[in-house]
Amino acid sequence: MRFLVCLFVFCVVTVRNVHGQEPTPKAGQHASQPAASESVLRLDNLLAWCIVPFDSARRSPAARAKMLRELGIVRCAYDWRAEHVKDFEEEIVQYRQHGIEYFAFWGGHEEAYRLFEKHDLHPQIWRTLSDYSSGKKNVPPTPEPSGQEKLNSAVAGILPLVTRTKELGCKLGLYNHGGWGGEPQNMVAVCRRLRQLGHQHVGIVYNFHHGHANVSNWQQSLDAMLPYLLCINLNGMNDNGDPKILGIGKGQYEQEMIQAILQSDYRGPIGILDHRPEMDARESLQENLSGLDALRQTLKAK
Repeated sequence: MRFLVCLFVFCVVTVRNVHGQEPTPKAGQHASQPAASESVLRLDNLLAWCIVPFDSARRSPAARAKMLRELGIVRCAYDWRAEHVKDFEEEIVQYRQHGIEYFAFWGGHEEAYRLFEKHDLHPQIWRTLSDYSSGKKNVPPTPEPSGQEKLNSAVAGILPLVTRTKELGCKLGLYNHGGWGGEPQNMVAVCRRLRQLGHQHVGIVYNFHHGHANVSNWQQSLDAMLPYLLCINLNGMNDNGDPKILGIGKGQYEQEMIQAILQSDYRGPIGILDHRPEMDARESLQENLSGLDALRQTLKAK
């Protein structure tokens, strides 16, 4: 009897494998993976960004974690000001209690690093590269550094943080924020040099809202950054950044830019913004969620 049961199961499995198998997935894609528009833009792949100092409601860590959970956003990149240092640990605790991933930390702070070690936390650290303005007054002008000199200086300047983040087990994301250090080709050059030096944990965090100058060459910039991208933060995109912060789906160019992301091999996290101090962070995030959902449906129809 056992032999007959085993033979029946074997026959069913064999027939299913021959006649009912799933289509062969593309390289790098598992058979169970949904289409790119489904996987990259799905809700649990999104993270909230710029929701701490920019929130007009001035939420506490507990209220912020509760708000994210109610919106269905389960990741947060943490930005802060000096007034928030005292709340660093409470933010970590509240995120864990509400099932929110503490995904990234802005800039750097030794108290935060101490808490990351205490709580066995390993968020990405996001930092901008130098823009090479001395900031000094009444200094005679000097010749503009060459591209190689800027590259060498940028690598040397970021190396202490490269070492510190490696010790913490955290990825380091070079964050575009204008200037020389915010240009995709320069971030790529710095990443390439650092990885040649053995620092494989260094990558790029690209922000639409600091990338209006890259709209016209977005495909080229995306292709160059792709091997290093750790996160992409979205925004509505108009000519000349007018306005700079705009809800997703309300601009002229973000649909085409996001479509390029979906057609690429990028499968990493996607950030949505508040970054509007005059608005409640919940309203800003909900506006972006709604805009992204409408854009997703449009792209799927195409």
